[in-house]
Amino acid sequence: MAQPLLEARQISKSFAGIRALKGVSLSVYPGEVLAVVGENGAGKSTLMKVLAGVQAPDSGELLVEGVVRGIDSVQQALLLGIALIHQELNLAETLDVGANIFLGREPHCCGWVDARRISREARLVLERVGLSVDPATLVGDLTIGQQQLVEIAKALSVNARVLIMDEPTSSLSDHETKVLLRLIRELRSKGVGIVYISHRLGEVQGLADRVEVLRDGENAGRLSKDEISHSAMVQLMVGRDLSQFYPHQSHQTGAVVLEVVGLRTRAYPGRTVDFQLRAGEVVGMAGLVGAGRSELLEALFGVVPALQGTVRVSGVVVSPRSPREAMNAGIALVPEDRKRQGLFLEMGVRENLSIASLHREQVGGFLNRSKERALCEEMIPAMRIKTAGVDQPVQFLSGGNQQKVVIGKWLATRPSVFLLDEPTRGVDIGAKQEIYRLMEELAAKGAAVLFVSSDLEEILGLSDRVLVLHEGRLSGELLRNELSEEAVMRLATAAQNEAKATAI
Repeated sequence: MAQPLLEARQISKSFAGIRALKGVSLSVYPGEVLAVVGENGAGKSTLMKVLAGVQAPDSGELLVEGVVRGIDSVQQALLLGIALIHQELNLAETLDVGANIFLGREPHCCGWVDARRISREARLVLERVGLSVDPATLVGDLTIGQQQLVEIAKALSVNARVLIMDEPTSSLSDHETKVLLRLIRELRSKGVGIVYISHRLGEVQGLADRVEVLRDGENAGRLSKDEISHSAMVQLMVGRDLSQFYPHQSHQTGAVVLEVVGLRTRAYPGRTVDFQLRAGEVVGMAGLVGAGRSELLEALFGVVPALQGTVRVSGVVVSPRSPREAMNAGIALVPEDRKRQGLFLEMGVRENLSIASLHREQVGGFLNRSKERALCEEMIPAMRIKTAGVDQPVQFLSGGNQQKVVIGKWLATRPSVFLLDEPTRGVDIGAKQEIYRLMEELAAKGAAVLFVSSDLEEILGLSDRVLVLHEGRLSGELLRNELSEEAVMRLATAAQNEAKATAI
């Protein structure tokens, strides 16, 4: 085999003491598509940022055409012929399309930026990606899909020898996806090495020459062209024994508490969702990044009202248009971003715990301080919140204790439906166990618990049932005796449908 265009050897990277990459290695050869796959949090995006000079590795080395290089900036990576198309768009919305494509590399004429050349060359590269827009159009006026194509055009404009694509089709329509896949095959035929990250395993199966699988920040295995299959990729992505970590408690389920019929969210206006939750059950909601899980929970809580659909709580139609309506109906939401959406960081534990139930702690329109303090004195030990006192600002609590304050705030409202979005993200193992205990206790007391998690261990270990979303639709439901990581991943990647749609 020819010499690799780009080679990573034993790359390690940590953030705040947490190891995101643990000695990862891979090679990219001329004229091939190397797919890198893995679960959420496997380290794929971190590795790509290291390859493209966005982040420096803690240890390990990078070789470009056999020569060790210290790639410590994006500019240096570009000079070496390595370009990254970010999963999260990296565009200036207040600049036009042409300016974005050549940002930092503007051609000059007589000391001035050559606007005509920018427009002319931008049109050529936009034509390659199938985007028919005027280069003078503001990026902020484009759709997300069009912005993604501008990001791709920007990378192509540097004539990269190694092109790294991190979830490039996540925001594209079917037509735009077909144009991009055709372009990838064209670049491959010209000797460009392409690193392709995608959760859409059907795409990977039809496109990749080789597959590198990451799991928990390490190399989990690799597949040659004739070994690539959906089941082979999933088996390498997963494969952990979960029983010892999550001893599941059987829950006695009761009547239907939450019924959702024909719910249409703004994230996926062309698709509807239907499901039910019963009293006393813990239901996990799985899916890949961008599947619409958080948007669904926000619609149920009225943060971003649904476009259409009916929501019933204990048989009563509520269809909340605001969080206040949802609270009054007995729904509570623990949001994914607790610091921005769940807490008042500069306020104390007391105010944060009581703020959702203030209307019950008033006397003649004034806050009843004694009842507020009594509520906190009850909730702090019940939630096992470690704090110096009820007035300690929550910004000085650990992440796990902050999360317990958010849960306790809603627990004080005595909801019948508890929605939790990534409830253990960013907390340590001890706090995770406390949160798992609380979820079990809520179900034991008759609440209906629906939680979103990108951690399949949590999904399988805690759920009585699992609902799986794929691009805004419910792709399947798994009962407790049907649960496995492979079963969830097959539904999350919509294996059969995608394999047919992306056959090459």
